[in-house]
Amino acid sequence: MKKITKKERFQENVLSRFHVYNSIFQTLPYDSISDTGNLLPIFTEFCKLGYEKKLDPKTIVEGFLSKYCESYSEEEKISLIFRFIQYVERQVVLFDAIEDASFTKVNNMDGVGTLRNLKELVESSNKTKELKKYLSSFKIRPVLTAHPTQFYPGSVLGIITDLASSIEKNDLTEIKNILLQLGKTPFFKQKKPSPYDEAVSLSWYLENVFYYSVSNIFKYVKTNIFENKYDHYNLISIGFWPGGDRDGNPYVTSEITSKTAKKLRSNIIKNYYRDIRVLRRKLTFKKIEDVIIEIEDSLWMSIFETNKEPKLKLESLKEKLNFIKETLINEHKSLFLNELQDLIDKVNIFGYHFATLDIRQDSAIHSEVFSEIINNYFKKELVSNFDSLTEDKKILSLSSLKGTIKSSEFENEIAKSTIESIELINNIQISNGEKGCHRYIISNTNSSLNIFELFTIIRLTLGNDFNIDVIPLFESVSDLDNASQIMHKVYSNKLYRNHLNK
Repeated sequence: MKKITKKERFQENVLSRFHVYNSIFQTLPYDSISDTGNLLPIFTEFCKLGYEKKLDPKTIVEGFLSKYCESYSEEEKISLIFRFIQYVERQVVLFDAIEDASFTKVNNMDGVGTLRNLKELVESSNKTKELKKYLSSFKIRPVLTAHPTQFYPGSVLGIITDLASSIEKNDLTEIKNILLQLGKTPFFKQKKPSPYDEAVSLSWYLENVFYYSVSNIFKYVKTNIFENKYDHYNLISIGFWPGGDRDGNPYVTSEITSKTAKKLRSNIIKNYYRDIRVLRRKLTFKKIEDVIIEIEDSLWMSIFETNKEPKLKLESLKEKLNFIKETLINEHKSLFLNELQDLIDKVNIFGYHFATLDIRQDSAIHSEVFSEIINNYFKKELVSNFDSLTEDKKILSLSSLKGTIKSSEFENEIAKSTIESIELINNIQISNGEKGCHRYIISNTNSSLNIFELFTIIRLTLGNDFNIDVIPLFESVSDLDNASQIMHKVYSNKLYRNHLNK
């Protein structure tokens, strides 16, 4: 029997189905959709030939319009090109949905590179003990960054999900209805998305993808490799830049960062609420039902009360879920225990933070802010020739600097905003937990002084007892070459070592 290749599976399950469903899309009762669908393949071929002849885009488009749209007015020509773009956008969505629906058919979900394959390979090599040791300290940290041009609107993401589900079931009626919806749904907004809009768009993936995939990976490792004796909940943790990346987007403010943190907390509590609703219908037992109703009510209120601490604190939620677990085991024959344990694991993985909101700013901004702080508040505490000192002596001088600063004391907007962002980290840790925000990233780090300037600003703002990791980002080749020497100097500083040891 001939072995079917991955390429052939892709051809059969994705490309062939795309052509079928795309033909359905062309028959939808929209104005000019048939005209657009018929002309687009001709335009595509015309573009290919023009590209081969090394013609510029303007010449190619004008050549196509003069040959095939001679009777069109200027307005009709512009409208046609715009419809081409709309049509292609929807074709891409359709293709994405088909690819999602066919993923398990195209790819070998138990093949090389999968957890199951790794498990079997380790077992056959008698390396299970080594794998367990490795996985006990291993960590993965995907970071979601803000690239708004790559985002689908939330409505379109929902359509892709529903369309993929319908394609999987091969429900032609439902597919046609969703394609009708797709044709009517706009792909653009009237105004440019704010940094908060970007954060909201990206949080869709947290709610609908990572919440399930991260917990499923953890569950597989726990049950299949560790025989359920595994509590390394940091196996996969997610970083989140939208709303906190000031270097990536100059319009990020402390208000936006605060709103983003509240949104992340609200979203994870919303997901817990959905799960607890399902469990409530099952856990109708003595001693348990009242507790689960109390959890449900408290989570529901906490979704919306974003300006307060959650109605149900995280530790209380864990305690109540563990009480239910013990009661199930001891009094109810462990009925529905697996479903409950799945939620307990999710709560331990995601806490009330969902993803860690990272703050990022350029080293040049920190240097500017640091100069503002020193010149206005600490000139007497530092030696008069501070600017002419060597880097080592500057670091030593900064390490002995003592005092307190507040954002409200500054008139300089950049200084005020930067110090506000540090104060905000402390507030986010109170509301979302320490994992909610504990990393401050320095873009374009090129010296040890860059790190100590920010470290000193944080120390003067929050005192010596703070839970923030200062993360240097070495971006140029020369900075990467010097990174080892830079970090050696940082780690040699006693004050910094004491901070790391906390």
